[in-house]
Amino acid sequence: MLPRSGDVLHVTRAASVQFLRPIMFRVIRVLDWPTYDGWLWLDGYELNASGDAVNRRSIFVLQEGLRQLQAAPAPRQHTVRTARRPVVRTPVRVG
Repeated sequence: MLPRSGDVLHVTRAASVQFLRPIMFRVIRVLDWPTYDGWLWLDGYELNASGDAVNRRSIFVLQEGLRQLQAAPAPRQHTVRTARRPVVRTPVRVG
């Protein structure tokens, strides 16, 4: 599972040894920095127990060790506008 913007993840020691105390993390983006196979740089917010952002962080984690708590909402479909009718312009007398 490659995280997407808006996903809420449970990050534990399985993702990296730096997380002795598990955190909840809302992804802003997956950074495209060079890494080892299976590892990711994630940019996002650490969340408290009530889901509020408390700290912005970039974390280096093993993709297999991440657990998704909440998926990002599905992208909305763009509405297609109908073609506009041309405005009829008439000459105007000046003066």
